[in-house]
Amino acid sequence: EQEIASLFDRWNQSLQTGDPHKVVANYAERSILLPTVSNKPRLTPAEKEDYFHHFLENRPSGKIDLRTIELGCNTAVDAGLYTFTFAKTGAKVSGRYTYTYRWNGSEWLITSHHSSAMPEKE
Repeated sequence: EQEIASLFDRWNQSLQTGDPHKVVANYAERSILLPTVSNKPRLTPAEKEDYFHHFLENRPSGKIDLRTIELGCNTAVDAGLYTFTFAKTGAKVSGRYTYTYRWNGSEWLITSHHSSAMPEKE
């Protein structure tokens, strides 16, 4: 479970580089990104890079608030709640997330990533 938990840290550190290509390197070739601030599912690496190019403009940094991890045979699911702080604006946005991972023989890669805003306003 600790190894799977560290995959979010790897993804979050790639956000800090500001380089969409480095963020997309965390995703399997065949994977889907269902992002928070876009209605369009991102299937290809180019589509994911396009999304992260815009997302990274506000310099986001994520923090896990609550998580559950389920382990399978060469697969894992990390789901819960996270908060992003945007350095450019100081804004904080909380959301729900699900990452599914697959072990490809040498590394864990994201096969699906769903992120959505919290439905109830506080």
